[in-house]
Order: sequence, then structure tokens, then C-alpha cells
Amino acid sequence: MIGVEEEVMLVSALSNALANRIDAVLPRLPEDVVTHMTPETHGSAVELRTDVHKEVGLAMEQIASLRHSLAATLKTLRLRAASAGTHPFAVWEEIVVSAGERYQFVHGSMRELARREPTFALHVHVGIAEPEIAIQVHNRMRVYLPVLLALSANSPFWQGRDTGLSSARTPLFQAFPRVGVPRPFHSYRQYVENVDLLIRTDAIPEPTFLWWDVRPQPTLGTLEIRVMDSQTRTEDTGALVALTQCIVRREALDSPLTNRQIDSQESISENRFLAARDGINAELIDSEREVRVPVGRIVERLVEALRPHAQDLRCESELEHCLDLARENGAIRQRRISREVPSLAQMVSILADELE
Repeated sequence: MIGVEEEVMLVSALSNALANRIDAVLPRLPEDVVTHMTPETHGSAVELRTDVHKEVGLAMEQIASLRHSLAATLKTLRLRAASAGTHPFAVWEEIVVSAGERYQFVHGSMRELARREPTFALHVHVGIAEPEIAIQVHNRMRVYLPVLLALSANSPFWQGRDTGLSSARTPLFQAFPRVGVPRPFHSYRQYVENVDLLIRTDAIPEPTFLWWDVRPQPTLGTLEIRVMDSQTRTEDTGALVALTQCIVRREALDSPLTNRQIDSQESISENRFLAARDGINAELIDSEREVRVPVGRIVERLVEALRPHAQDLRCESELEHCLDLARENGAIRQRRISREVPSLAQMVSILADELE
């Protein structure tokens, strides 16, 4: 079972600048979709949430439908929606924190950190019924986080300039506490004890204030992978969801007692940086062979190994699209488009066209 959450940006239909209008948008949404759209920390963001689905294709059909419903509602307010890891020319002085209790708590606990430019991520939930298996897969998924980030990188622009990074979202979000690559846990009990300590001491109100790149979600019975940038095109989202689901399935079906090497925190963190910087052009550290390997080659090997799982999960075509992403992901497309249009504002308009 899978569930998908994607964060998208609200922009002015006239200027393509961020629009802090979520409070005006939510009351106008149709009843059949309003429960699938929620505010985020910033007033210019909305999260689209699917139901629980057995197949990636069904989840993507719902994402496409939610995008269409949101776009139709926004037209009545002279707004549009677009999807990428960052808004290309937003500046922090224009940012507004959402009015909800959760988001005011975030602002109160992190002060002006909460008013930095918003970032937009793709979150994938994969169901795992057994807690101990979930923790084992959580530990192993850490190794795959840089590859998922490299493929999904879709935020090269920030404050009106090219950052030289493929995912500027990654270091921007890193300003928040309790983010990044989590450490491995020996057992589900150890995970619970560590999280409960933070709650008992009032450091956090509940576990979802741990914004790790991958985290267990015990209340949902899922493992949530959160490392990826939001995608402009639905088909790219589907490819990343399929890859994530297939990896989780392979690792969950493997014996928890298998003596598989878990890369060091240092090598995973370095690979995460390389992926954020270079995207699909990154060369990641293979700690077992002590060499650097191009992301494209890693993706080819992964897709080959995961094809039997994709067949069982009925997401073969979505998984194969990862090979296309390994040749041109969102960051490369944004840079290409930016060279073809007169301004970043015009590029945002194209991103909005592709969402609709």
C-alpha cells in the first residue's frame, strides 16, 4: 500500500510571484477534494494528499485529479499552482507563516527560521505492517536517499539566481532542526524510547515534528520517505513513487538477519550533499568498493534489479521512466527552460502550465 503527499506553491496569475493566499483558497475547494488538501507552514503552500492505494498508477490518477481541481479553484482567485522544490525568485521578506496552530507552534519554536523561503517536497508512504521490519527497512533506506534526491532534484534557482545546486531546497530545509539523514536504530523499541524522550521533555509535541529524510510513521503503519523535491510533471512523480515502493518492498522481503552492509553516516551524508549539488550528474561514493559511481549507472542497476518487484506491484512503466529522469531531471529542465524564456517569472508560468 502507498500514499503520496506533494507540496505545491501558490502563485499570482499576473506576476507569478508567490501568493500567501492559502486561507482564501481552502474555503473555495470542492467538498470532494478539500479533505485531500491541507495548509503547510507557509501561506503560499498547499499539500495534496492521496488516499491509500495498491498501485502507483491509481495514486497518480488521483494526484492528477487533485491538481486539476486545485487549478480550477485558483482561477477564480486569479491564482495558479506550480510545482518545484523552490520558487525561483521568492525572497524571505515576503514570506508569511500560516495561521494554523501547528504552524504558529513551528514559528514560535524556530523563530525567524520559519520565515525563510518555503520549500516544496514529495513524500511517499509505503505500508509495512511489522514494526521491527519497518525499522530494518528504515535503516537500509538511508543508503538510497542520495539516489532518490539526485533523481528528484528540481530546485536550481533561489532568490532570482542560479545557485549552482540541483536541489537548493535541500540546504534551505536543513536550517530546520531534526532534519536530514537519521541514524540507524537497533530495534523498534530503541526508536520509541528515543522519540518518547523528546515528547516527555516537551522538546516536540508529537513524532511528526521529526522531519528526517526517512521516518517511521507508527500511527499510519508506514515508512515515509521525505528526501525528494516536488516534481513539476505527474509522470516524474510516478517514477519516483514507483522506485521508492520497489526499493522498500525488496528490503522488506529480505531477511532482517541478513548481514548487509549499512553505509556509514559520513558516507551517506556526503552522498546526500553530492546529490543535492550535482543531481543526476553526481558521482556517489560506493563505500564497499571505495570508488565513486555516476548516478546514471546506479539508477540503471537499480531499475534492472527492481523489475521483478515492479511487475508484482504493477508499476513497470513508472519504474522504467526513472531511466528518463536519469538523463534529464527537473533541475536540468528548469535550467534549459530558463535559457529559452526572457525571465524566471515566465519560467514559473511554464511550470504552472505543466501542473494543470
